[in-house]
Amino acid sequence: MPHPRRLPRSPSLLALALLAALGSATAYAAPKKAPAAPAQCTDFYGNSNATWLTANALPSGFTAVTALGQMRERSQQQQRDLLDAAALAPQGDVEKLLGDFWASGLDEAAVEADGANPIAPLLGRINGIKKAKDVPPAIAALHQVGIPVAFNFSPDVDLRALDRHIGYFMQGGTGLPDPAFYTRGDEETRELLGRYRAYVKQILALTGTPEARLEAESQAVIDIETRIAQASKSPADLRLPSNSYAPVATGELDKQYRNLKLGSFLGAQGVKDDTVSLANPALFKQLDSMITGAKPDQWKAYLRWRIGDAMAPYLARSFRDAEFNFRGIVLRGETAPAPRWQQVLDAINTGAGPMLGREYARRYLPAENDAKAESIARDVRGALGRGIDRNTWMSVAAKDEARAKLGKLKIEVGTPLRDLDYSVQPMGRSSFGSNMLIASTWQRREEMKRIGKGNADRRWDVLPQQPALAYDIAQNRLIVTAAVLQPPVFDPALGDAALFGSYGALVGHELTRGFDATGRRVDASGEVRDWWTPADVAAWSALGQRVAQQYGSYSFPGLGKTKVNGQLTMDSNVADISGVELAWDAFNTAQPGATTDNRKTFFRKWSELWAQRLSEAEATQRVSTDVRAPGQWRSNGPLANQPAFSQAFACRAGQPMRRSDADQIKVWQ
Repeated sequence: MPHPRRLPRSPSLLALALLAALGSATAYAAPKKAPAAPAQCTDFYGNSNATWLTANALPSGFTAVTALGQMRERSQQQQRDLLDAAALAPQGDVEKLLGDFWASGLDEAAVEADGANPIAPLLGRINGIKKAKDVPPAIAALHQVGIPVAFNFSPDVDLRALDRHIGYFMQGGTGLPDPAFYTRGDEETRELLGRYRAYVKQILALTGTPEARLEAESQAVIDIETRIAQASKSPADLRLPSNSYAPVATGELDKQYRNLKLGSFLGAQGVKDDTVSLANPALFKQLDSMITGAKPDQWKAYLRWRIGDAMAPYLARSFRDAEFNFRGIVLRGETAPAPRWQQVLDAINTGAGPMLGREYARRYLPAENDAKAESIARDVRGALGRGIDRNTWMSVAAKDEARAKLGKLKIEVGTPLRDLDYSVQPMGRSSFGSNMLIASTWQRREEMKRIGKGNADRRWDVLPQQPALAYDIAQNRLIVTAAVLQPPVFDPALGDAALFGSYGALVGHELTRGFDATGRRVDASGEVRDWWTPADVAAWSALGQRVAQQYGSYSFPGLGKTKVNGQLTMDSNVADISGVELAWDAFNTAQPGATTDNRKTFFRKWSELWAQRLSEAEATQRVSTDVRAPGQWRSNGPLANQPAFSQAFACRAGQPMRRSDADQIKVWQ
């Protein structure tokens, strides 16, 4: 390659240049570089969360710290404070129950002295089994106290009539999470099964099996669970709700399963409905034959084991250690049990969660916050209505159905609208395990009341004390729990701009779920029906692919050149973009004269929701499994599509936080 030649320079030109340079210090300065993009136009997430990121280094032994995780921790501390107060000076009957429950669990000496006494009446019932006909009533009795054996039975929405719940007979009754663990022959699985059997022996010994009988009875347990597993479906087969749905008339159950007595089982649970779902008849045929095919002593061993295993976390240390050493260490990969207060709080949420939720909302959700949250949610719902009207991807027919569906959408804030019956036998402070059985029996009773016509909206599937904001597709309602109405999601002291930017955008995210590729499956009348045209499907798919391409171009924080999985996170990312769009529309409609500072606050509060620190191992796991993008891109991705963001922060074309006009993605704008 020839070297470039340097042209000779004219002396006169050189002299002129020197004179110009002497006459002006800037006349011959080097060309100015374009000014660097301001931090908010380069990485708004890093700029908005700089203080949080500095203050929240990842503690040793932790894999993740997030702003929303800290809110969950705060809600747990609030529950702890509430229970402490209820134990000292209860305000009302429900707080008295909760205070006694809490105190009984924290008194470890009393728990230790109580030993296996709480389950002694249940074990006595099982030890009284003499014949095969005694087994079905024993199964029903254990279900009544919240200990599912042989199978699972619980209420859920009727897929053919979403305004009601029916009872679902489903597989269960095994102690390992995957039926394949009982039947696979590889070395790792056989080793796991061996450790499981050792755990079964420990529990059987603690529930009364003599040393000489442990080998035979543990084998009986494994044999019964293996036969159940052989007729069970894989977890993958059960991911689609429709695979668990097969309505049958309750009057036919005893004819088909004469030994299992499922009709009598329903009566014991207080269920009087005319329809249930039973999607795996082969499993229940297997169970029906096992009632007479397995010896009563085998059933007794299995049922005693199931009682001990279910109640182990709430009994003396010998039970708790056995349970944790297998389920905690082997199955969940934990290294140490949670603090005692955390174990007791988890137990109360498991057995009496709705009781605690009612008192939590009374203490921590002021009426004015409840009203404000509902008002903002209505404003965002109004913005969605305008978005349906103006968007260009929906067909006329789909828009008509969407408007009708939006018109029927309900908003429930704080606690469920329909309260429960809190009549429960007194708990006292002498027996934590007994209190757990009292609570779980009460909760089972209330759950069974969900079954039947007109009861589908009776409960939420999330507790008020758990921070959550969710769209319930079956009931076409937005659920906002009491615990989510606190910083960083909800802080009235910061003003409306902050509330719309954080809480309002999350409302928009969830409301979109009623009208996206999932929401299209249920129409305005609550019927399971696809109300989109093929053109709507194609338009949404094209929009989704643009979003997947945008997020797939982002590097996953902490993983070098590894990119975000745009396809895996696509649905959540579309909802995030939608949420910011709708909240911005709602805010501007409510406050059309908002100042520039208020507009900036709106976007900053959205970004602050997603502050997080992840270990490399956690990031590596999330990149392939998490359906949500990492915090940096949940913040920045939607904002880069918003012209209003660029205007508020004066971001110019070509800067990272301003996508070109052609590339900006609109969902409802």
